[in-house]
Amino acid sequence: MDAIFPRRPTGRFCISIIFQSNEGNEFMSTAYSEAYQQRFGGIARLYGQQALMLFSQAHVCVIGIGGVGSWAAEALARTGIGAITLIDMDDVCVTNTNRQIHALRSNVGQAKTEVMAERIRAINPECRVTCIDDFITADNVAELLDNNFSYVIDAIDSVRPKAALLSYCRRYKIPVVTTGGAGGQIDPTRIEVVDLAKTIQDPLAAKLRERLKSDFNVVKNSKGKLGIDCVFSSEPLVYPQSDGSVCASRSTAEGPKKMDCTSGFGSATMVTATFGFVAVSHALKKMMAKAARQAK
Repeated sequence: MDAIFPRRPTGRFCISIIFQSNEGNEFMSTAYSEAYQQRFGGIARLYGQQALMLFSQAHVCVIGIGGVGSWAAEALARTGIGAITLIDMDDVCVTNTNRQIHALRSNVGQAKTEVMAERIRAINPECRVTCIDDFITADNVAELLDNNFSYVIDAIDSVRPKAALLSYCRRYKIPVVTTGGAGGQIDPTRIEVVDLAKTIQDPLAAKLRERLKSDFNVVKNSKGKLGIDCVFSSEPLVYPQSDGSVCASRSTAEGPKKMDCTSGFGSATMVTATFGFVAVSHALKKMMAKAARQAK
């Protein structure tokens, strides 16, 4: 359902919110509770009461519930976002322990979306969580992606589905922020948000640009931009070597090597989580700016 930003209400705890259905002809009134206000009063004191109202109405979709996406979902839940959709088809694996918030011994083998949804509900029982056990493809993106999402956070780590998702969002003007590669880095202070065309030191983003151009004819505009916000790090990558050491260049002695959970880039929570947190911070800022423009 698409939320309509209301007038600032009166009353200490009961704030009325109006929702419009996708059909545009059904309305319902709801209110966030005293418990919600107690949980997220700190958010109101930081962003303002009207912003908290906006967050309580927002519906954000996180795609890819891994080293970046799981932390993004956590941040959304702890900011009081009213509805969160989680899309992923992977299960929690023991090799996720170093970087994913839901990777606990008790959760190994369970669906990432379901484990994350349970955690979100424990944080905020009033949050409406939807789990979609699927991977994004060019064939199903229109079906899976509700164009009434307040924002989409792309935390997919594969080029083909990322390109399909971003092309669709760009075409239909769905607010989205994508994330580049978070592996092979140790310094979270190098993370920032730029246009996807402007990233450096990011092989995933570079391949993504190529795929967007070749498969979807997404090219730079006259200002040299793609019009897609991207969280990335400018830090040079650290490559694992066959002898157990690491260095700043890929080993060529063994030829091309698949970069996966067991033999690819190493990764650490302080970096992958920061990618997710920066993506959420950016989405919140954009949502607030849009609401401010609409209020004029």
